[in-house]
Amino acid sequence: MRLFAAVLPPGSAIAELADEVAQLKALPGADRLRWTGHDGWHFTLAFYGEVPDDVLPELQERLARAAGRQKPYELRIAGGGRFDERVVWAGGEGELAVMGKLADSTEAAGRRAGVTADAHRTYRPYHPHLTLARNRSDQHLAPFAAGMDGFKGTPWTVRELALMRSHPPQPGITGRQPHYEKLASWPLGH
Repeated sequence: MRLFAAVLPPGSAIAELADEVAQLKALPGADRLRWTGHDGWHFTLAFYGEVPDDVLPELQERLARAAGRQKPYELRIAGGGRFDERVVWAGGEGELAVMGKLADSTEAAGRRAGVTADAHRTYRPYHPHLTLARNRSDQHLAPFAAGMDGFKGTPWTVRELALMRSHPPQPGITGRQPHYEKLASWPLGH
């Protein structure tokens, strides 16, 4: 199973972001990008990749402990940017240092359970973001990133940590997106 730990925004935050993204999709060249679906909007804390079934119970136990050690915190979807000319993303604002500690704890939980988290986290600090679109063309992403500059969603309190399963899209079907399934969640601070 392809697994990752995440923070899932509430429906109200997703709806606000959807309104903003609708404006981005009206920009010239938007049809050349692969836009993610609303159900794919999440803040990944740690990506575990393929996790064997027999490792899952220990991973869940360790994630439950990590969630229990972290207090609930304030977050909002705000701003955005791009990773080179590959990805357009929405950012986060609020208690990001607390979120960074939760990301570190979920990565450590995976390591201790015998799962190697995504190697790119080793080389740069945690950068909370929601992927909005991917670029597989020569489309410049600066106008899309700039379109997110002034966006500030309504804050909410993050109260749980989720373990998500990623189901890759079926090969050969153009435009299909991965499907995400919440396998488990744990309240923060309990």
